[in-house]
Amino acid sequence: MLFTAIAKFLFRLWGWRISGNYPYALDKKIFVVAPHTSNWDFFVGILIRPIVRDKIKFIGKKSLFNPPLGWIMYPMGGIPVDRSGRHSFVDSVVKVFNKTDRLAIALAPEGTRKKVETFKTGYYYIAVGAGVPIIPTVFNWEKREVIFMDPIHLTGDADEELAMVENIFRNYKGRNKENSFT
Repeated sequence: MLFTAIAKFLFRLWGWRISGNYPYALDKKIFVVAPHTSNWDFFVGILIRPIVRDKIKFIGKKSLFNPPLGWIMYPMGGIPVDRSGRHSFVDSVVKVFNKTDRLAIALAPEGTRKKVETFKTGYYYIAVGAGVPIIPTVFNWEKREVIFMDPIHLTGDADEELAMVENIFRNYKGRNKENSFT
């Protein structure tokens, strides 16, 4: 496929590499991607999809899906969300997981490119509600490396598990280092 070859070429040209084990065996999964400090993270993510040969969907704010940008966002795997209704968003994504046999979604738990002290919890409640594992995925801009970590099957112990996931990402730097989750 031409787009795969172009993605691999650009990924190598920009000095990026992929490490860890991509979870091909999992039909349903949520990639929890951090740190998210720049619009460039989106382009790294878009290049990964054809390289790993999986149809990973991404969530974006609803306004990004209006024409003319929407004509691009939908075919690239985008799912628009209205971020003002947090609980209905979680429930609707859980329903999508329950209605499909295969679905992979990438979410940035910071919810913004700005510096945050704690992650938003939507990814967690989607994973628990749908019974799907999360895959911590690091965009390490210091080493230009995308790291796919081992899947985590959540139990519903929110306090412990949310802290554990945040700790995984604490010492990695995003493109805008000052906004990294530390």
